[in-house]
Amino acid sequence: MFSAIAFPIFEQSIKDYHLYDDINQPINNPFRKDKIEHLLYAKNWVDTVQWHYEDIIRNPEIDPVEALTLKRKIDASNQERTDMVEYIDSYFLQQYANVTPNENATINSESPAWAIDRLSILALKIYHMNEEATREDATPEHRQKCQEKLDVLLEQKKDLSTAIDTLLADIESGNKFMKVYKQMKMYNDDELNPVLYQNKK
Repeated sequence: MFSAIAFPIFEQSIKDYHLYDDINQPINNPFRKDKIEHLLYAKNWVDTVQWHYEDIIRNPEIDPVEALTLKRKIDASNQERTDMVEYIDSYFLQQYANVTPNENATINSESPAWAIDRLSILALKIYHMNEEATREDATPEHRQKCQEKLDVLLEQKKDLSTAIDTLLADIESGNKFMKVYKQMKMYNDDELNPVLYQNKK
């Protein structure tokens, strides 16, 4: 099952990041570049760094210049995240290139990689909610509320993992077919964002 491969890799990436907990630390990907595990680790690392960007930028006392710099990093991170999702979908397209869809095959509402993207983010939610549920300096009420939320997240992990594995099995058997649309984000493109292309004149 693919989710059983992916989720521990996400957990490893998150754990490795928190050894230093520094948004500027370089990635040290332990997997070979020609393996899907390498891409999964890199994908979650981007998500993990961005998670902490988002924490920092919400500091009400952040310096405005620093906040603008961080916003640019978040934009770049979002683009990198999208690119990696498309790379993962390319992997699946290649994996199932020789599968002939059944006559009544249907398309899923999202591609496998976008579902895996949600699993990566879910791994981060579980990690940080567990931190809050076990935080010694928090009140018992806080820990209890966070434990209840953690229980829901763990149930969501089970459901999402099942959905991902079922989707991949359906694609492999021809009951579903893949059709990937590029995200075509416009706000980073100086040919498509009016604010950017008008400033070029």
